[in-house]
Amino acid sequence: VEPVLSKGNNCLDAAKACNLNDTCKRFRSAYITPCTSSTSNEICNKRKCHKALRLFFDKVPPKHSYGMLFCSCRDVACTERRRQTIVPVCSYEDREKPNCLNLQESCKKNYICRSRLADFFTNCQPESRSVSSCLKENYADCLLAYSGLIGTVMTPNYIDSSSLSVAPWCDCSNSGNDIDECLKFLNFFQDNICLKNAIQAFGNGTDVNVWQPILPVQTTTATTTTASRLKNTGSDTTNNEIPSHNDSPACANLQAQKKRKSNESVDTELCLNENALGKDNTAGVSTSHISAENSLALPTSFYLSTQLTLMALALSLSLSLSSSVVL
Repeated sequence: VEPVLSKGNNCLDAAKACNLNDTCKRFRSAYITPCTSSTSNEICNKRKCHKALRLFFDKVPPKHSYGMLFCSCRDVACTERRRQTIVPVCSYEDREKPNCLNLQESCKKNYICRSRLADFFTNCQPESRSVSSCLKENYADCLLAYSGLIGTVMTPNYIDSSSLSVAPWCDCSNSGNDIDECLKFLNFFQDNICLKNAIQAFGNGTDVNVWQPILPVQTTTATTTTASRLKNTGSDTTNNEIPSHNDSPACANLQAQKKRKSNESVDTELCLNENALGKDNTAGVSTSHISAENSLALPTSFYLSTQLTLMALALSLSLSLSSSVVL
């Protein structure tokens, strides 16, 4: 039961306010015409009616569009006017009520309907432990997601003039073994405390402009995800540590010690260039040193041949002297 906040008809006042706003008046007239114009075989052109309704809720500021759709009421005249906002005889009702699961399958075949139904399930998810009874703690997102369904095959509306219960035009007859799944789907609309609180808060004037959201309720999945992220962060930190390699150049090990805290990479290319330069210099010095020694040192055979030559000359000289004495 809705609380009594005003003695007047808030939905009528909202309609008057819409007529005073150029944008609201223009787009409201744009959907009233196709939604009330009958054709030869049908009550109206539902396709054009739905398209015009989508434009109305997409283009008109929530102050006016929500004002007519979520107005608070104290009597049947008001609630019935609220229920008639979307011209349900054309946009909502049909000759027969399809099974809700079949209607859901039809919705999934259309991109607009499929994405908007997904938004509704996400943003109007009830949560009994939260202050607002919404998992996301955001009435604005829930109302936006709900109004986004209007103008699709999943168009919802108030099911009567005595409550805030809403539902698409479907039921769970002929569900067979899928009866539980069907009822779960239907009850997400009819008995959604998150959506009801959001509608009531807007009608009461305690809507999203006043109500301050708090952090969403932490779920097991969210906790697990957070723990997983922390775990991954830890592993990333470990992987970023500079490994100590025994075959690294000496300068690389020194750089590693200096930069270990800052997690910077070691400039091994610089180390390699320095080592290459050192090897080249060492090789140059060693080669020149050996060359100098080789150029100054005389081989042993040179000394031996010199001695033999001198001995031969001495022997020849002594023989010559002996011959001279004999003569």
